[in-house]
Amino acid sequence: MVNSDEIIKQLEKGLSSFSLDTKLQNVGEVQTNTDGVIVASGLSKAMMGELVSFENGTIGMVLNLDEDNISIILLGEGDDIKEGDRVKTTGRMLSISVSEDLIGRVIDPLGEPLDGKAKPRKQGKEMSLEKIAAGVVEREPVNTPLKTGIKAIDAMFPIGRGQRELIIGDRGLGKTAIAVDTIINQKNNQKNGGLKPVTCVYVAIGQKQSRIAQIIDKLKETEAIDYTIVVVASAADPASLQYLAPYAGVAIAEYFMQKGEDALVVYDDLTKHAWAYRQISLVLKRPAGREAYPGDIFYLHSRLLERAVRLNREEGGGSITALPIIETQGNDVSAYIPTNVISITDGQIYLEGDLFYSGIRPAINIGTSVSRVGGAAQTPEMKSVSGKMKLELAQYREMASFAQFGSELDPATAAQLDRGRRTTEMLKQPQYGALTEALEYLSIWVVTNGYADDVPATEVSRFEKEYHNFIKATYPKIITALSKGSKPDEETLKQLQKATQEFKKGFSV
Repeated sequence: MVNSDEIIKQLEKGLSSFSLDTKLQNVGEVQTNTDGVIVASGLSKAMMGELVSFENGTIGMVLNLDEDNISIILLGEGDDIKEGDRVKTTGRMLSISVSEDLIGRVIDPLGEPLDGKAKPRKQGKEMSLEKIAAGVVEREPVNTPLKTGIKAIDAMFPIGRGQRELIIGDRGLGKTAIAVDTIINQKNNQKNGGLKPVTCVYVAIGQKQSRIAQIIDKLKETEAIDYTIVVVASAADPASLQYLAPYAGVAIAEYFMQKGEDALVVYDDLTKHAWAYRQISLVLKRPAGREAYPGDIFYLHSRLLERAVRLNREEGGGSITALPIIETQGNDVSAYIPTNVISITDGQIYLEGDLFYSGIRPAINIGTSVSRVGGAAQTPEMKSVSGKMKLELAQYREMASFAQFGSELDPATAAQLDRGRRTTEMLKQPQYGALTEALEYLSIWVVTNGYADDVPATEVSRFEKEYHNFIKATYPKIITALSKGSKPDEETLKQLQKATQEFKKGFSV
């Protein structure tokens, strides 16, 4: 039996909430679904980079605007999307929700957790993945060091907060090791030197999941995960997520920068990022250029790396330091992607296979590597000792090339070659063996002042280790004085000379 009173009540309720406000929604129709790229028609109001939603709940992003249709890259599973399905615009651009709750987490480029834990309850700030970089007026010169804990880098190619330093080299030469060591060393920075802490973002692009798991385990083991966010788009993920991963990483870093904090972003690696973008572009039928890359491949990386910045005080004084990684093939730095990224960055750390296989690790080619920020990003303490070492190593490289011809050498030249060999040995460093600036200073000071000249080259590593332990145990005041970052005074240097002579008496070869 029909209850008329109930029907009247429902109609009255509907009429009371009835609104004359019109709501427009742009709805289109799927034409084709090919390799994660959807071509749709009817979305005349769609914008470049806008998010669209499909009937099955999958989200996509507009990446091509043609005359009669648009191309959309899928940001989720879309195998069941078929011709004739409806698609509608959302009016939103792609963004990621960021808050302090993300620290210590492993997420995908859309902010979804990958570590098995629940999504952060607190709604974070929406940070746009695409953003125009800060202009010249908002920037400040890079003059604060970001210490890596690696002697060769901190002494000769210093990295400053706000810099973009490229790590480049062939596969398996330790590029990721340098970046991970730098992240781990930020714990030392927070303990010593009075510098602001650094929030780190590690972006894994197209890496094997087993390798990413190893890196995350190492960050947990060293407690570096406590100030690190890991963004993962592995080799098993769609090309669309690999393309978005570095932009998600820098958007997260921008959240901390806007709060006046310092952030470090590692892009591991941009070669695979370029491959993912090339794959998407070819499916989108964009014209292919050199090495089949699309014409805007330079802009792909320039708009990303330009977002690394040191802001002035009026803008909050925060910074983003970028460490992009590029993998070369057969030491060819003149290939398309390496030359592009070299021209965008403020210097490069070039790793060479010959050095690596001859036992020099980190395998940094001192002649090809450079930091365009230079001594501006060094403490007075490191500057006071590194200049002499750089000069000696430059002379050693020059002389070593002549000495190989086997001609007789005068005593001064032979002594300089011996000093160069010992300095090269002293610059060797094991992975995960980051040093504080005080210990880096001790290593460089002891070799450049001739105290290691009579130590066999094969024993230099043991000499350095025992020397560090001796100074830490017997003369802790020297370590305290060298931890301030200022140029050591005469009293400290006298104490250091006395301590070194004392150590040398007890050191047996």
